[in-house]
Parts: sequence; C-alpha cells; structure tokens
Amino acid sequence: MLDVLHAGRLAVRIHDGAFSAMDLTARHPRTGQLLSTVKFMVQTLAAGGELQRDLQRELTYDGLRAAEAKGNKGGRRPAVPADKTDAVRTAYLNRQSIASLAREYDVSRGAIRTAVDDLAASTQTASTPSTSDQNHSPPEPLMCYFRESM
Repeated sequence: MLDVLHAGRLAVRIHDGAFSAMDLTARHPRTGQLLSTVKFMVQTLAAGGELQRDLQRELTYDGLRAAEAKGNKGGRRPAVPADKTDAVRTAYLNRQSIASLAREYDVSRGAIRTAVDDLAASTQTASTPSTSDQNHSPPEPLMCYFRESM
C-alpha cells in the first residue's frame, strides 16, 4: 500500500493521537526502501482496523439475534397498521385500485403494494398459463471471463 502511495507522490500522515509524530512515509536514506518500522506500524494499524471492523460486525449480529430472540422484528414498522391490513387486502381482492386504497387509508401507494404483495403474486400466477405444460429448454448458464491486467 505504501509503495502505491509513494509512486503517486501521496503521503500518509496521522494528525493526532499516539502515532501523530511518526512519519509513515519514511525511507532509508541510501536504498530508498521503506523502513521496516514503518511497514510494521502500517501493518499493525491495518490489523487493528480489521479487528475493530470484525468486532463491530460480530456485536451487531449478536444484538440482532438477541432482539430476534425477544420477539422484536427489525426494520421499519409497516405504514398500514396490522388492524387495517385485512381490510386493505380484502378491498384489493375486490378489485379496488391501489391508488384509491392509498387515498382512503392515507398512506403511499408503495405501502399498499407492500401490504398486498403476496396477494398480487398469487393472482398473477393463477391467471398465467403454467410453463410446465410447454416444452422449453432450460436457459443456458451465463459465462464470465476475466483477464488479469498488469
């Protein structure tokens, strides 16, 4: 990483804290190679950052599992309250439009679509002819090729 930064004439400086006095771009005066202490410090800082990221991910995951065990469902609350969802779904099945339902319940059309999402999928599959009756070959797999650039 430091070689890339040096080639682009970029410098890495820590502005405050315990490492603020250390020059992370220091090179040997005769050979021009990075000092081993600089390499060690950068690798140590990178390992510390990776450890911090992994701990954050682990703690977040543990918190989500604990909330789920208590019965809390994560995410936003639905805009259509649970006591009105059945009425919205019944009206949708009776061919009332999504826009009129949104006006009636004072929510967005997206909220109505979310409330009737599984109904919309089941009504579409019921009206569409089954593809198992037709003789179709399975789609061909998608092939990706990558070239290594130097």
